[in-house]
Amino acid sequence: MPRPPRVLVVQHEDDCPPALVGGWLADAGCELEVCRPYAGDALPVDPAAYDALLVLGGSMGADEDADHAWLGPTKLLLREAVGAEVPTLGICLGHQLLASALGGRVEVNPRGRTVGLVPVEWTDDAADDPLVGALATARRGVHWNNDVVTELAPGALVLARTPQGDVEVVRHGPAAWGVQLHPEVDAAVVARWAASDDKPAPGVDTAAEVARVDAARPELDEAWAPLALSFARLVGERALR
Repeated sequence: MPRPPRVLVVQHEDDCPPALVGGWLADAGCELEVCRPYAGDALPVDPAAYDALLVLGGSMGADEDADHAWLGPTKLLLREAVGAEVPTLGICLGHQLLASALGGRVEVNPRGRTVGLVPVEWTDDAADDPLVGALATARRGVHWNNDVVTELAPGALVLARTPQGDVEVVRHGPAAWGVQLHPEVDAAVVARWAASDDKPAPGVDTAAEVARVDAARPELDEAWAPLALSFARLVGERALR
């Protein structure tokens, strides 16, 4: 009997778990190994020992290596994964770490924070993409971020932007993707972020945004569960090779 595909998950904070995406991947037959380097877990150095790499979000900046000792090694792990064509997905901070690791630039968004439900505007290239092609239609995603990718890494392909033009979904090479939005969160996760938020966006009622995320749960599940299932398919294909 073939073994289940193994996904290495890098988690940066207690309040940023794999949540819905983790459940969807597990339901699709993947085995998740969650590494919490902020809590003392040793970060694996060889991504090719796994069938996929999933790097989650966090409140720190992508280039705050001096303050968070595991960020530099995580970027090295991401570079190795891209080079070995290990299926890779970065979410929010993970997306920013991936861009930084490959030569892009991440900065504080000059337009201010992005919080709550934001429309996704797909590019023409998205329709043929092996990860997002099946879901590249108009829909919304959850945001809770200060920083954005302001300069793409060499060779990166933008698959979606926000209505303001910020990079939303990008592919790096044949098997690595970054998404600025949070497909993994439900209202319970977002409520924890709102409760601990020390950088409120001007004019944004975070409690109201949590309620909107909760009300949109059926829409969000329909929109983003296919992303996890598509990633699981790519992971499974690698596991069989």
